[in-house]
Amino acid sequence: MTASGSILGHAVLRREDPKILEGGARYFDDLPIDRMLHVVFVRSTIAHAEVTSVDTSEAVGMPGVVGVYAGDDLELEPIQGFVMLPPVFARPPFAKDRVRFVGDIVAAVVAETRAQAVDAAELVIVDYEPLPVVVDAEAALADGAELLFPEHGSNLAIEFDFGEDPTVLDGAEVVIKQTMVNQRVAAVPMEPNGIIAMSDGEGGLVCHVPTQNPHGLLQPIAAATGLDEDQIRVVAPAVGGGFGAKAGMYVEFAVAAKAALVLGRPVKWTETRSENMVAMTQGRAQVQHVEMGLKRDGTIVGVRVKIYADGGAYPTIGAFLPFLTRTMSQGVYAIPKVEFTSWSAATNTTPLAAYRGAGRPEATAFLERIIDIAADELGIDPVQIRKQNFIPPEAFPITTVTGANYDVGEYAKAIDEACRVAGYAELRAEQAARRERGDVLQLGIGVSAYVEVTAGGLFQEYGAIEVHDDGSVSATVGTSAHGQGHETAFAMIVQELLGIPMERVTVVQSDTALVPRGLGTMGSRSLQIGGSALYKASEGVLAKARQLAAHLLEANADDIVLTDDGRLGVAGVPSSALSWGELAVAAKSGDGVPAEIGESLPPGMEPALAYALDFNQGEATFPFGAHIAVVEIDTETGNVELLRHVAVDDCGRILNPMLVAGQQHGGIAQGVAQALWEGFAYDDDGNPLTANLMDYAMPSAAELPSFEASNTETPTPLNPLGAKGIGESGTIGSTPAVQNAVIDGLSHLGVRHLDMPLGSQRVWQAIRDARTSA
Repeated sequence: MTASGSILGHAVLRREDPKILEGGARYFDDLPIDRMLHVVFVRSTIAHAEVTSVDTSEAVGMPGVVGVYAGDDLELEPIQGFVMLPPVFARPPFAKDRVRFVGDIVAAVVAETRAQAVDAAELVIVDYEPLPVVVDAEAALADGAELLFPEHGSNLAIEFDFGEDPTVLDGAEVVIKQTMVNQRVAAVPMEPNGIIAMSDGEGGLVCHVPTQNPHGLLQPIAAATGLDEDQIRVVAPAVGGGFGAKAGMYVEFAVAAKAALVLGRPVKWTETRSENMVAMTQGRAQVQHVEMGLKRDGTIVGVRVKIYADGGAYPTIGAFLPFLTRTMSQGVYAIPKVEFTSWSAATNTTPLAAYRGAGRPEATAFLERIIDIAADELGIDPVQIRKQNFIPPEAFPITTVTGANYDVGEYAKAIDEACRVAGYAELRAEQAARRERGDVLQLGIGVSAYVEVTAGGLFQEYGAIEVHDDGSVSATVGTSAHGQGHETAFAMIVQELLGIPMERVTVVQSDTALVPRGLGTMGSRSLQIGGSALYKASEGVLAKARQLAAHLLEANADDIVLTDDGRLGVAGVPSSALSWGELAVAAKSGDGVPAEIGESLPPGMEPALAYALDFNQGEATFPFGAHIAVVEIDTETGNVELLRHVAVDDCGRILNPMLVAGQQHGGIAQGVAQALWEGFAYDDDGNPLTANLMDYAMPSAAELPSFEASNTETPTPLNPLGAKGIGESGTIGSTPAVQNAVIDGLSHLGVRHLDMPLGSQRVWQAIRDARTSA
């Protein structure tokens, strides 16, 4: 809630936007680097094959070519994608004996221009001996399946088995069963991937990378190049979207960095969109077998879930994400028992990693779908069955049966508000009227309620505040913005605590030479962890400034207050006050301090008006909300139009409603896109069928209505801001709401379930099948 006289809680325009809109933002591809070389990769066109030969002889002699590399030429070791997975799945930067997906790298060409590198790369000849292909996770784990890593003995990357519970459905009067496909999706950031690697002039490297986590690249680049971490600097310039896919290390970075060292010149890789669609990690890709037991009055008694997750050709963190799916598999409901087992498999497809929500949307998707099926079969309104099973507010804080430590929650409040905004009763009346008339355009109303985990496992962040001689402030933080609005939000926090206008606050981030440590931006963590670090650092600077002002003004520190004009002085004595600039000068051990201010620091005070710390929240937070989607279905063509989308998301205390709304709108758009349009597909031979934006149906704003996004505010007690994450909430709540809406619009025809994406062909076929069997 907005406090009187506080900037926090008010809609403040984003400081970042003018330079982005006016072309002033500098992305890595914009950086003017002298003597730049360009690397282009030769990628496999076959999903699974033995590599029998790689002939680079013609490419070597092409104009402008300075290096052609394959096999062990650069002496690069395989890169382990995730520490909890068997080392056998580590990915070699160059596939040597075997390629495992379309897009696997076989060779690299470095040339003076990108065009020259492309021309030379086309002359690299690779001979393959095709092998059988597996593109389905469940099939990959079947007896006799072709093995991607024969030395491993199976395609199993990791299994999460918490044991069978034969009593999980005891007491159920009805058991609802459904298999659901949470389809693979591509991240498709506006800016694809890339890197510029160059010498720092002292034997080290400077790498400009559009990454979500600069510090996270130090160790893997050091390992690839043989340098020490302190010899590497990673800078994330302006970044055009990430969505989780830009959070980690790519083998392309290793090749570019090592080539820059070997050649002694800057090397640049700019990913094309076609490359991006097969080389950048993708998301979701779970097959979920779900059983829910209920009483006939709708009370849930237990849930059993078995999940097959696709890890792609070189399993990485994506194979681990079912663990988060399990963590959130109780959702917002008082479910007494949950049995969960998952298997993640290697397949001949693009590797999977985090994608906006990262394991949590998958949990909400199956819960909200199965409870909707239950409501339909039991004849209970979808809102009512949810409300009667919600965890009540007085139960918090609570540890769920899957081990999640929920901080706060008022789930009924969010769904009641969503119903009010949507006009839920009126919508149901309109739906009934259309069904009675037999209209061609039928109405579907979808409901979802969710809770998610933010900052999970990423509780700590570095923050530092320093006041300069001119009274301006540097706010240094270990997060790394790529569209979230950190520059605005963090400056607001500093203004709130120090009274220094946010225009005079410079946010320093995204550069490992300027920020000593950091965990980057992912998992909806930045405001609650990074913002809290700056909040506490600001408190530290304020305490130091009060102590210094008291010393210089010969007063008690308890009597020093911030004045209305942003100075520090003695309470009730407006003439006795010092500016931040004067205090910053005075804090320099007396050097250059005007005589009228004084020449010494208080006993025990460190020089400089600065304070740094690592804030540790100690636990994750659990935002929640409710969404209602309204769709119109043309029963003659199967076309689905989203008419309205109502979202009520609770992210704790809201510091800037404009930033929150922006995150809600972006998240909803991506969630709706998965429900209706997006899906990355392969044929049985592992050929990608949706590897460009002609075939991969990513919507534009023209396909979407104006979202009706609002909030409830339930502050968390875990951090001084009371804030929880918001970056992924819209994605988590919207997908099942829209899927439920489409199926609700067809339920009177006997349609029980449809998998996403719910395109016209799939919907039309379901209508036809329902009418044929009627």
